[in-house]
Amino acid sequence: MDMQEIKSLTARAAKRWGEKIGLVFDEWNEQLSFQEIEDRSNQIANMLQVLGVGYGDRVAVMLRNQPEFPLTWLALAKLGATIVPINVNYKEYDAQYILHHSEAIVIVTSQEFLSLLQEIRPSLQTLKTILSIDQSDDPNVVDFRAMCETAPTTPTTLPVFPETLVNIQYTSGTTGLPKGCMLSHEYWLTIAKKVMEQHPHLTHSDVLLTAQPFYYMDPQWNLLGAIAVGAKLVVLDRFHPSTFWEKVRQYGVTFFYCLGIMPTLMVKAPRSPLDRENNVRTILCSAIPPHLHRELEERWGAPWYEVFGMTETGGDISVKPHDHDRLLGTGCIGKPDKDRTVRVVDIHNRPVSRGEVGELLLRGLGMMDGYFKDPDATCAAFQGGWFHTGDLVRMDEDGYIYYVGRKKEMIRRSGENISAAEVEEVMKMHPAVQYTACLPVKDELRGEEIKAYVVVKEGQEVSPHELIAYCTEHLAYYKVPRYWEYRSELPRTPSERIAKHVLANEKADLRIGSYDRIDDSWR
Repeated sequence: MDMQEIKSLTARAAKRWGEKIGLVFDEWNEQLSFQEIEDRSNQIANMLQVLGVGYGDRVAVMLRNQPEFPLTWLALAKLGATIVPINVNYKEYDAQYILHHSEAIVIVTSQEFLSLLQEIRPSLQTLKTILSIDQSDDPNVVDFRAMCETAPTTPTTLPVFPETLVNIQYTSGTTGLPKGCMLSHEYWLTIAKKVMEQHPHLTHSDVLLTAQPFYYMDPQWNLLGAIAVGAKLVVLDRFHPSTFWEKVRQYGVTFFYCLGIMPTLMVKAPRSPLDRENNVRTILCSAIPPHLHRELEERWGAPWYEVFGMTETGGDISVKPHDHDRLLGTGCIGKPDKDRTVRVVDIHNRPVSRGEVGELLLRGLGMMDGYFKDPDATCAAFQGGWFHTGDLVRMDEDGYIYYVGRKKEMIRRSGENISAAEVEEVMKMHPAVQYTACLPVKDELRGEEIKAYVVVKEGQEVSPHELIAYCTEHLAYYKVPRYWEYRSELPRTPSERIAKHVLANEKADLRIGSYDRIDDSWR
């Protein structure tokens, strides 16, 4: 495949596979052929052009897994414009920051999120147009579908290049607010080529399935992989452990990617005599629980392959088929892919000896172009010409890499990366809160939960229930701390930062002395 930008890829698919079904939306009972994918994305591109969207403009999309999300993504790629995906769980604080920082001029959304957007719209100087895929009585909201119906299906003629940005994909950083990863056509097509030419070697006979929301990068590369080879992609509304494998059987799925707690929840689901009655030939997964690896394969009769990647870098490291049996259940994440070089270094960026733990650095083709409007963070990330992942690994003498943990100050709950600083910033907005600090607490099911330490302003009182309600109002549900502990003061470093390492080492079980919002009790 010699395609260098996405609009050539969709046009090629329409020409080669025309009326073959390429996209299926399970929840919405809708399916699209490759020709319809091409035509409808062209319509959206032409419609957005009428609204003034041009090369380099940012357009936000806040939708669930509905056809308009991926079609708008493809349309923007054809215009040389840039999508800003918005997590549908965001509340006022998170959504306002992303829309303001990205300088989005248009947002595509649905009736479900209009009240939120109208609330924050006065603070968004660049936002000109709100498009809703549902009809709205609000005269300030444009009818997306009505405008598309009158738009032509002819391809846009604007020049687009490999280096043209397709996404500003926000991901929570180790400290501070989310950073916008700038992802180009080259980035996305590098991944599409990889899944064609390397394992899992997708072909036109495959049926892919995604149960993740389209505001993450994984359904996006799934879509481009399917378009590149003429395969079918089945899109679920979200991951449902009890019915996931039923959908796999229903659609004859041959390949899917998963991560986070998905494998654990699958294993916990009741067994069925139909478990092994499926067509799955390959499963890619990030962070396969080593103790469950063999059980996952034996239960569903398909091989699970470990892969490592990041929003910033795409796909980087994976277990190859010839190593699968030997590495099963070892926790090994494999060797670098063909377009990647890795290095494991100490705190001084010097390579460590094989077998020693150090930070994983990456270099190669098809990585992000940096963090949007954040040159300092970009320089720090690419120090010395290598991308610093913040992840700790060890490499054995044969070049196989084993994941150890995270160097970053990040809380990872149920596969979601949560910036402690972002949660703290919201909590400090409460009028009764003086200081706060958030730490991760190990959790068997979700990997980590959030614990919040709170210092209340002198002379004031605030209950955990009130703080929880406040956070729930301003943050996505998965960012709301589970454990709460009140303090009269918090330990500090000589530079007057809160000494989180002191808090983390105060007791073996950080849950002791905390209020648990799930159990509604003090431990």
